[in-house]
Amino acid sequence: MPQIILVDDDANILASVRMALEAEGFGVRSFTDGESALEGLAQSPADIGIFDIKMPRMDGLELLRKLRQTSQMPVVFLTSKDDEIDEVFGLKMGADDYITKPFSQRLLIERIRAVLRRTKARHESAPIGQIATGDEAGQVMIRGRLTLDDERHDCLWGGAEVALTVTEFMILDALARRPGVVKSRDQLMDAAYDDQIYVDDRTIDSHIKRLRRKFRQVDKDFDAIETLYGVGYKFKEVS
Repeated sequence: MPQIILVDDDANILASVRMALEAEGFGVRSFTDGESALEGLAQSPADIGIFDIKMPRMDGLELLRKLRQTSQMPVVFLTSKDDEIDEVFGLKMGADDYITKPFSQRLLIERIRAVLRRTKARHESAPIGQIATGDEAGQVMIRGRLTLDDERHDCLWGGAEVALTVTEFMILDALARRPGVVKSRDQLMDAAYDDQIYVDDRTIDSHIKRLRRKFRQVDKDFDAIETLYGVGYKFKEVS
């Protein structure tokens, strides 16, 4: 049974999310602030943490910073819509994903499972140095300036690291596997979300905008993700 540390100062969120997670078979310990959560983790480690960013006494970013001094436990952030800067900082500090409030509990559960699968694969990954341009599991995918290591969740553009969430990584991976081939929004939704979760077209469009923004932070001329209006998106291999 995977053990989860859930940290949020909203009692209603704590209660409802805890019930949903326990119904899915997870063990859950909940805390209302980062300081008490850090003490709880020192006494008994967990498999994954779900941290709200805005909290009293110690916020989620500070909790993650202190946690990373002793642990590589995967972390998913709960954020509000205006926390985009904090999201970027969190990913660079070592968070694995984030969910924007208000969120679907089913979506949160699927993101947790995806992060746990990726963490397990990372621990069981092939020896460093096994690099190829193919699509076999356990290999690094190279498409021109883009390098994607699925097991380690690493993304590089021209050698520069780009911090992506699990969802963003899955969308980019789906596009890059077949450069030049157009992927519809429905196909990208299938690649990034469980088939029991409904997301609308604008959700995919928002992820594409975030992907472009992140790549343009390391390359202002980035244009490898192309839009075909009314059809979908495709990845252009850039050398």
